[in-house]
Amino acid sequence: MRGDGDGWAVGPDGEKRWGRHGAAGLLLRAPLADGRPAVLLQHRAAWSHQGGTWALPGGARDSHESTVDAAVREAHEEAGIDVEAVTVRAERVTSGLAGGWTYTTVVADATETLVTSLNQESTELRWVPEPDVETMPLHSGFAEAWPLLRTSPVRMLLDTANVLGASGPTGWWRDRPGATDALLADLAAALPRTVEFPDGSFGWVPRVEAVLEGHARDATIDDVRIPVHTADGSGDDELARLAAIATAVVDPGVTVVVDPGVTVVVTADRGLRARLPEGTIAMSPSAVLGWL
Repeated sequence: MRGDGDGWAVGPDGEKRWGRHGAAGLLLRAPLADGRPAVLLQHRAAWSHQGGTWALPGGARDSHESTVDAAVREAHEEAGIDVEAVTVRAERVTSGLAGGWTYTTVVADATETLVTSLNQESTELRWVPEPDVETMPLHSGFAEAWPLLRTSPVRMLLDTANVLGASGPTGWWRDRPGATDALLADLAAALPRTVEFPDGSFGWVPRVEAVLEGHARDATIDDVRIPVHTADGSGDDELARLAAIATAVVDPGVTVVVDPGVTVVVTADRGLRARLPEGTIAMSPSAVLGWL
């Protein structure tokens, strides 16, 4: 059945789209050396539809394939992407025709900018810094979908004690520094990443700032992806303070002014949630524990 998707789908008004069973493309992000996200784009061959424009690797979906399988297969065929290095984060239908044809964008991450290789459908493959995507001559369909797919920078603050408490009966209370070290090390290994918010928008999380209180302050995590704030008193007070300012401690003793983008606080504490500034997103600990 391989290849039975090749062909045109025709809507009731005669409009044609490629892919008898629909089509799918892979929006693959990876961190640059400075932690910013880059997106893999394909410069379409001149003979292809809207040749000379930039878009995502993608193509027709075969009848036996899921949209994820189709998008990852096309990225492998057209860009030589190692499928084992791709982690899918979300799916989004970004185009459609009356009668059932759809184009699905599969959003995925890689831990690094992967090596690519061309086939005949591309004249160039390039990892493009995300802010630069909209400056390029884009395929019309991708240009229309891009504002819904791009990420906002995320400043994520972690109510570490609350997240540990939500992790279940792991015995964390017997060794809070050790349990904190283990949690934050596991979390660092899951970064950076694309996250999807409840409103359907996307964010890029290069690091998570952990607030430690009490005995957990003796934790010894040392990873640039997990900057640590130690609270002299209440962790909730420190989280509320940090959520209200646009500074982040990146290295011990060094304060750097940053664009916070979207501020996210990971906590289930209702009292803390009620204290957060307007516009702050509160995320459930279970969502972050699900990364691990």
